Amino acid sequence: MISPEKDRIHEGTIKHKGFFNFKDTYNFLYNFLTEYEYNLLEKKYSEKIKPNGKEIEVTWEAKRKITDYFRFFIKVEWYIIGMKEEKEGNSGEMKIKITGYLEKDYEEKWEVAPLTRFLRDVYERYIIKRRMEKLEYRIIEEVDEAIAQLKSFLALEGRRES
Repeated sequence: MISPEKDRIHEGTIKHKGFFNFKDTYNFLYNFLTEYEYNLLEKKYSEKIKPNGKEIEVTWEAKRKITDYFRFFIKVEWYIIGMKEEKEGNSGEMKIKITGYLEKDYEEKWEVAPLTRFLRDVYERYIIKRRMEKLEYRIIEEVDEAIAQLKSFLALEGRRES
């Protein structure tokens, strides 16, 4: 089985150094994506104890059906180094990368034969080009909104420490 065609549309990164509550941040972003009706799957979670603190890597894949042909796909990659337990949460360095993709023909209905693949290319290039551009703009907005909301959340979390 061939994986569906994914176009990488937009990517953003949040870097945070200092105080944060990992569990609250994790739940905040999870809730944000599920409110946008994404089905979220945690593909990776690894935690290592290092002399300078915990090192955590998390990868999420979030998918949302738009039509029978299009699906939004968001990949979230968490990298945390030097995480230490504090009285009110954690401290360390956190980097979260959020990448938005537009998946086309994700059910692979057009991949059966060379003729249908050719027709799919014609369909995308000439018939639904404007619709694809609108969907690309929507995925950009959603990735940017996730980043903006997470930055605001982390700014509030940082103030809670004092």
